[in-house]
This record gives sequence, C-alpha cells and structure tokens, in this order.
Amino acid sequence: MNTPVDAGIRDRALAALEEITDAARRAGEVALRDFRWGGKTSAQVHTKYGGSPVTTADLAVDRYLRERLGAAFPGDGWLSEETADDLSRLEMANLLVVDPIDGTRAFLTGDPRWAVSIAYIHDGRPIAGVVHAPALGQTYQAAIGCGARLDGAPIHATRRPALEGALVGGPRSMVGALAKAARIELAAAPRIPSLALRLVRVADGGLDVGLASASANDWDVAGADIILSEAGALLIDARGQILHYNRQSMRHGALLAFGVDLAPTVIKAARAAFGDRAA
Repeated sequence: MNTPVDAGIRDRALAALEEITDAARRAGEVALRDFRWGGKTSAQVHTKYGGSPVTTADLAVDRYLRERLGAAFPGDGWLSEETADDLSRLEMANLLVVDPIDGTRAFLTGDPRWAVSIAYIHDGRPIAGVVHAPALGQTYQAAIGCGARLDGAPIHATRRPALEGALVGGPRSMVGALAKAARIELAAAPRIPSLALRLVRVADGGLDVGLASASANDWDVAGADIILSEAGALLIDARGQILHYNRQSMRHGALLAFGVDLAPTVIKAARAAFGDRAA
C-alpha cells in the first residue's frame, strides 16, 4: 500500500527482494526438471509425517535455496517447510521463510498451479516477498513501501466496497460459512491448489477474497502477505489481526485476504463465522 517506511528498511527490503526473486526463479528451474504437464512427476514421491507428500524436487529446491540464500544473508534465520526447524531463529531480527514448492500435490500430478514462495522477515513482519509460479511463467513480488508487481507490472486488489456477490477462493465450507455469517450471496471460485497463489490472486484483483483453513504455516503465507499488503489488501486471522512471524509455533488459524475497502464487513463476518478457528 506504499506505506511510508524508514529509508534504511526500504533499501534493505529492495536489496532482499532482488536476491530472493532471482533465487526463486532459478529454484523454479530446478523444480521444472521433474515437472510434467498433465502427467505424473518424474521425481520420487514420499509421505511426510502427517500424511502430506514430498518429492525429491521439493528437497532439491530446498537445498538450492538454503545454500544460495544462506550465503546471501549470513547470520539471518532460516525457516523452510522442508528443513528441520532450528529455534535459534527466534533470537534473530531477520528471517528467511521458504516454501520450496507450495502446492506439491499439484506439482506431482502435472497441474501448473504451484509456486516457489520466499519471504524476508524483519522484526516479525515480511518486508520483501516473492511468489514465483514457474510452470505458469508468473512472478509476484513486493518490497515494503514500494508497491506490488506481477511480472514487473503494478498490481492492486479490487476496490469493491461491498461483500455481496464477491468472488471468493478457498474451501467451499468456509465460503458458505462466511456467506451465512454476512447473510449474503458469494460466488465460489474454482479451487487453486497452491495457497500462496490463491492469496496473490487477491493482490492482482483476480479474486475479491481468499480464504485459508486453520492449517496454514508461516511458509504457506509469508511471501504472499507482503504482496497483499503492498497491493492494497489485508491478510488477517479470524479475530481481525494481522499475522506475525518468527514465533515458536508456525501454524495459523483460519485466514482471510481481501481488499482494504472490504475490511469492516469481512472482519465482522469472519469473527462470527470462524472465531473458534482463530488460534
């Protein structure tokens, strides 16, 4: 939202954005080696604790990014879906938050709607972020105070003031609950398997509202968070609070993304519909 920021923080964010954007694009090239349009990935597939899939492509991208970004940002913390968590990150002011392949299930079945997501966190909030969709050839990026862009062109969330008739992306049960709480009709968008891509579609105006169930982790949303903020949108929990990162727990409750003009209506409806899923 082009919020006035300290010049030193803005310069740090811009420098970080340049580095993480190039890293995300090159990481995407690593992942594409095993991606097969409309077919099963050539990568090996395993099941992680909790039942979610992980491929050798996820792990290869994670290794590449950790080596490159570790060299580019020495002394900063690291948090990735595919790396064992090191809680020493809690003592650091700056943190890289990485999802090597957001939307692994899409990746392994040949659906192009997956992304490499990277955020640079300063004092608990993202100041730079990139969501790169290699198979779609799309790169969303933002640095604090500098606006958001898609493939270099400025983007902005929708400015609609009324929730009635809004196009909403997310679990159908959540769309229905939000509509019921607001006592209105909402249009449910086709499912977008990558949560990061679902959220940035709010940033570019493709969706009016994006929803996430109470299971998202920092790496799923941090990269999109700053892109939303700089595009005139909010990402909040069911209590109406913005998110903070680099906590001991990486998991969030139900989340909502939307243009700022919808804030009063959405926050009221969210508290009624998902208040018990805020923690």
